[in-house]
Amino acid sequence: MLRTGLTGGIGAGKSTVARRLVERGAVLVDSDRIAREVVAAGSEGLTAVVEAFGAGVVGPDGELDRPGLASIVFGDPDARRTLDGIVHPLVRARSDELVAAAGPDSIVVQDVPLLVEGGMAPAFPLVVVVGVDAEERVRRLVSARGMAEQDARARIAAQATDEQRRAAADVWLDNSGDEDGTRRRVDALWDERLVPFEENLRLGRPAPDGPPRLVEPDPGWVAQARRLADRVATATGGLARGVEHVGATAVPGLVARDVLDLQLGVASQADAERTGALLAAAGFPADPVPPGADPLPDGAGTLRVHRSADPGRPAVVVVRVHGSPAWEHALGLRERLRTDERARDGYAERKRAAAALYSEDPDARRYVAHTAAWQADPNG
Repeated sequence: MLRTGLTGGIGAGKSTVARRLVERGAVLVDSDRIAREVVAAGSEGLTAVVEAFGAGVVGPDGELDRPGLASIVFGDPDARRTLDGIVHPLVRARSDELVAAAGPDSIVVQDVPLLVEGGMAPAFPLVVVVGVDAEERVRRLVSARGMAEQDARARIAAQATDEQRRAAADVWLDNSGDEDGTRRRVDALWDERLVPFEENLRLGRPAPDGPPRLVEPDPGWVAQARRLADRVATATGGLARGVEHVGATAVPGLVARDVLDLQLGVASQADAERTGALLAAAGFPADPVPPGADPLPDGAGTLRVHRSADPGRPAVVVVRVHGSPAWEHALGLRERLRTDERARDGYAERKRAAAALYSEDPDARRYVAHTAAWQADPNG
């Protein structure tokens, strides 16, 4: 099963994307719909809301008077926190029930309007954000929903910014054009990323990264690695003693394969073993090949290796004891390459030679071993 978080600002057209994903076979868990269900007439949720805000929030039909309640909480942070404290746990519990009921080969899309605002992005193996320019969203809210322009702008301003959403997005799905164009983009996402990602997860296999191909440094690597590090830390919880972006993509100006390297610190071998299933569920199945030796004199330190199952974002997570020689070696190498231009140039030369030597090798392990020898002895 692949759990995908879907979100976007008001007026972005998230429902259009969700509808197409369902047409392609996704199981949709709609947080807005669930939020209405858990406070429906006769529900425990509605009873709790009435206890907090009074009987005036119930209409003549016995249902929640949503506009009336909104007028109470919109400008009152304390009231909003009270309401969220009632509704959010109920929505989470019902969402968990629906996810658990989906089949083991399902692609579950959880439509969560406030996914970014609620800090929920790291809980999903993949996050899709439906993006549209704010001015276009205002136009849609005014023309399609009959909302006053001032109200539309206020609603947009009360939500996360595009910058915040981009930071959380594994996929930024542009919905600024016509519906046919959006459907084509959703279909490409489904066929090229979601379906193979789900299959890889279900079979417990990493996505293949193919022959080593070096690319010019990408300034976006840092933000992408931060997003994955948050996901790894959230998945492993109290077992994590730190997650660091290491390797070539952590060094500005250095050519690299487009593969992000993270190291997860744990307290012990036993804790490393406990991370296995947690990392797999988060989108990082175990590498089927044993980790082997680190490029260190004592040849020890890496306890587990996991690789991304997402074909759209190759990544490696190595699990090491926090503060061990292997942990410190990776950090020290990163800092040396960041600050020592001569070392950085030497490493780049070694990487280019290795990439040329193994350019037709479908498995990058020999390329990695070739560059690791330089890491062990840069002067050798």
